[in-house]
Amino acid sequence: MVLTGRAGILAAAGVVFVALVMPSWAGVGVVVAAVLVVCLVDILLAGSPRRLQFSREGDNAVRLGEQAAVNLLITNPGRRVRGLLRDAWPPSAGVLDPPHKLDLPSGERRRLTTHLVPTRRGDRHAYRVTVRSIGPLGFAGRQGSHQVAWTLRALPPFKSRKHLPSRLARLRELDGRTALLVRGQGTEFDSLRDYVPGDDVRSIDWRATARRGNVVLRTWRPERDRQVVIVIDSGRLSAGRVGDAPRLDHAMDAALLLAALATRAGDRVSLLACDSAVRADVRRPAPEDVLPSFVNALANVEAELVQTDFRIVVSQVLERLGQRSLVVLLTGLDPAVIEESLLPVIGPLLRRHVVLLASVADPRLTELEAARGDLLDVYGAASAARTRLDRDRLTATLTRAGVTVVDEPPEHIAPALADTYLSLKKAGRL
Repeated sequence: MVLTGRAGILAAAGVVFVALVMPSWAGVGVVVAAVLVVCLVDILLAGSPRRLQFSREGDNAVRLGEQAAVNLLITNPGRRVRGLLRDAWPPSAGVLDPPHKLDLPSGERRRLTTHLVPTRRGDRHAYRVTVRSIGPLGFAGRQGSHQVAWTLRALPPFKSRKHLPSRLARLRELDGRTALLVRGQGTEFDSLRDYVPGDDVRSIDWRATARRGNVVLRTWRPERDRQVVIVIDSGRLSAGRVGDAPRLDHAMDAALLLAALATRAGDRVSLLACDSAVRADVRRPAPEDVLPSFVNALANVEAELVQTDFRIVVSQVLERLGQRSLVVLLTGLDPAVIEESLLPVIGPLLRRHVVLLASVADPRLTELEAARGDLLDVYGAASAARTRLDRDRLTATLTRAGVTVVDEPPEHIAPALADTYLSLKKAGRL
C-alpha cells in the first residue's frame, strides 16, 4: 500500500474538523475512519501492478561513455494501471531518465525506454522494475516489483582509434601501395619493376636484368601472416590511476589500436590478460572478429590487487606460439617488480621471440620534478627525479637484454606503440 499527498491533505482537513466541529475522541474516530475508508476504496479500485507482464529489448553492449537505450515492454491483462514506473539499475549504469509516468488501460501494451550512459566497464545488470499504481481517487494505491533480467555490457571506449588512419597510411607505404617502396632486411619479395634513377642499386635483380636486357629491381614488402601476442598485465601495477583513468584502461586502449593495425597488416593477433591467473584469453580470431572479440573479452577485466606472476605469463605465451612472433607486454615500469619478477624468467621468451614492453608513464612526475616553489616542492622534485632515473636505468637494462621499451604518457602510449610496431615491420624483425 502507498499513500499520496492527497491522503495527507485529507488527514489535515480532518484535524481542522476535529478542532472546530467535534473536539472529542469521537471526532478523531470519525476522521480516522473516513480517511481509512477513502484510502481502502482507492486501493481496491487501483489496478494490480503484480499482474503486469514485462519483457525487454534494446542494446546489449555500448562503448564506455556512449548512450544506450533499453526498452521495457509492458502488457496489462487486468484493470487499468495509472501511476509511476521505476526501472532500477546500479549507479554505474548511469540511468538518465526519471521514473516513467504510466497509464496503461486493460489489454493494452506500452514500450518505455530507459537511456543509460555507463560510467564503468563491465556488465551492468538490471535490478528490478517497481510499479506504483494509484487509485482513481488519487489518495492511495498499490506497489509491486518485478525482476526483468537484462545485461548491458560497457565496452572499452577505444579513444585511440583517431590515430588509426595515419598509421594505416604509413602501413600502405611499407606495403608498396604508394609511390614509396621500402626494402627492409628479411622482408618478403613482392614483384619486379624497371629501374628508376635514384633507386637502391642493392635491389637490382641481375638475372632478370640479363633476361630482359634492361635494369630490373626487386620490390619488397613487410612479412605478413606473422603472430602478434598482446599481453596485458592486470595485476596491482595496473590499478594505479594515471591521469583520469587506471593504467589498465590506457593499456587496453593501446592494445586495441595495435590489434587493429596488425590485423590490417595481415598479421594474426592474440590477446592475453593475466596477473596471478588468466583473466582474458583470445587466440587468433578471424580478422573481422579481432576488435569485437577483444573488446568483449576486456570489458570485465579489472585490475587485481595482487602481484603479477610473470612465470605464468611466460609459460602461457610460450604455449601459444610456435614460430618467431612479436610479444607485446603492457605493464608498469616498476624497477622492483621488473627486476625481481620479470627479468629472471624472460630469457626463454627473448631467445625465441621479439619482445616489446610498453608502459604508461605518469605525466605528474614531470610536473613534480619541475616544481621549486617551497621546501615540500623541492622534496617532491627530488623524489620525482629519483623515480625518473630508476626508470631510465631499468629501460637501459631491458634494452641490453633485448627488449624494446616504449615508455610514454597516456595520450601518447597508443600511437607510440603503433609506431614501434611499424618500425619493427619496416626493419624486417618480425
